[in-house]
Amino acid sequence: MTGEPSSFDEQLTASVRADRLQLILLPTEQCNFRCTYCYEDFAIGRMAPEVVSGVKKLIDRRADGLSHLQLSWFGGEPTLARSIIEDIASHVLRAQERCKGLRYHSDMTTNGYLLDGPVAEHFARLGIRRYQVSLDGPAEHHDRTRLRADGKGTFERIWSNLLSIRASPADVHVMLRIHLTPENIPVMADFLRLVRDTLLVDPRFTVFLKRVVRLGGPNDPAMEVLESDDPRIAALVSLVAEGGAEERLYEPEEVCYAARANSLLVRADGRLGKCTVALSDPANTIGQLLPDGRVRIDNAQLRPWLQGWESRDPELTGCPYVAFTSPQPRLVQITNRRSELQTPT
Repeated sequence: MTGEPSSFDEQLTASVRADRLQLILLPTEQCNFRCTYCYEDFAIGRMAPEVVSGVKKLIDRRADGLSHLQLSWFGGEPTLARSIIEDIASHVLRAQERCKGLRYHSDMTTNGYLLDGPVAEHFARLGIRRYQVSLDGPAEHHDRTRLRADGKGTFERIWSNLLSIRASPADVHVMLRIHLTPENIPVMADFLRLVRDTLLVDPRFTVFLKRVVRLGGPNDPAMEVLESDDPRIAALVSLVAEGGAEERLYEPEEVCYAARANSLLVRADGRLGKCTVALSDPANTIGQLLPDGRVRIDNAQLRPWLQGWESRDPELTGCPYVAFTSPQPRLVQITNRRSELQTPT
């Protein structure tokens, strides 16, 4: 084969490079929210001390050979375990001082309830500079679906925190994941104008319009969802882009992190996985992190997550989990599931 490598080949190379490592860390699997469409069971608490030690020792084992380390914080709600985040992130900064060629980036998926401007500034000093925060529309809709564990609403606090970040000098980027449902879509035009004119004027903010889908939660049977080709979604995308804000729209990556060999999910109990959506699926447990930083991988469990590279199937590298969830060899609308499973709710 001659000529320049194809995009697929370049992505394949990037996914197996030994000098790059992504660790998706769950410092706690508890949450202060009980969103109506959530798929998590909150059966596990804070990351055990031996797992924290194992993460740090894994980083130490790998640091000399890495050109790039990415820590992605997930949960539960990661900010409930702030001390663990600070411990591990500080450890990485010390490792970076020893390994001058090591580039380090960090991001967080958070409900935003405990993330205001001062916290964002503090985390930025620890290298955490990219966030995903979800909103379900204006308060009267958001507070029906993104509830605190005690049943109270969350919109006012989150919106206040976003304004606090906007007013701060924090060197961060916030991707607003705005959920679309049959119930809230009639009011979304006005809400998105507010978001566009209030937050998107700051280049540190972008928007990802995402329809809520069924991801295995207990309320799935009663949920009504929008079809992926609903023309109202496209109209809202156009609305956000008005006034030069098109660059503030987020586009999901073509390759899912779960398809990358150099990406590992580390759960609070030390189990290793690939996908942040399939937390309760036994197929998602591919090994164990040991307290000394070594990883024990079950290759038979890992192989299906990587099969898209072997088959050169960009649909399976876009979402490897469909190989487990589809009753047929292929899903008819597999492309539509990519962004649903790539970026956690």
